[in-house]
Amino acid sequence: MIGRLTGRVVEDAADGTLVLDVAGVGYEVMLPLGALGRARALAPPLTPPMPPTLPTLAAQTGQGAAAPAGAPARDAALPGVRDLVTLFIHTHVREDAFLLYGFATREDRAAFRALISVSSIGPKIAMAILSVMSAAELATVIARKEVARLTSVSGVGKKTAERLVLELKDKLIELPTPLPGVPAQAPLPASGGKGDLLKGALTGMGYRPLEAERALTALGARIEKEPLDDLIREALGLLSR
Repeated sequence: MIGRLTGRVVEDAADGTLVLDVAGVGYEVMLPLGALGRARALAPPLTPPMPPTLPTLAAQTGQGAAAPAGAPARDAALPGVRDLVTLFIHTHVREDAFLLYGFATREDRAAFRALISVSSIGPKIAMAILSVMSAAELATVIARKEVARLTSVSGVGKKTAERLVLELKDKLIELPTPLPGVPAQAPLPASGGKGDLLKGALTGMGYRPLEAERALTALGARIEKEPLDDLIREALGLLSR
């Protein structure tokens, strides 16, 4: 089983699917919305640039022979440490598929595994839930029995939400606390409509409150009509422009 991958993102689709290049092998991984941004925030500091090579110094000073035409540049930009992301992987094996689900932290992966342990909860719904709230927030929602928060997620009905509260009440309490430096998502508001939930999800992904409000303004009346995970996806698209 694959438990962790570190590599460069070479493809990134709007639905959260990406291809991670690890030593020349491309792994297709599915992530909750916002997970890639949090994983990038956890990347080590950028390493200092390498000193210029001798041929480069000669070219800058006008001394020495120029490199032959078509020769590769020795000091061409190479992927730095900041380009690398680490994802914690859950390997999901079916008779017809071998699927990888990736998360920015061990805590989110643990929450995913707890979710799919509940009857009738598959990876799709679990990913939808974790696209809206972090593992810590999910534990809080479960502890407070906030069924309405769970039913705001597309695909989660009242009966499913009640089952989640019942079956996860003792499973999420002992989730590890977030590691130092992990950008925590903003806590969900105690009351309010989808606009508050959407803003909380966006600020939790690292966007400033003003940026989140700009996305809410652009979405307008659609906020109360469309599923929350669709709204998050569209808001992320707006903010990336």
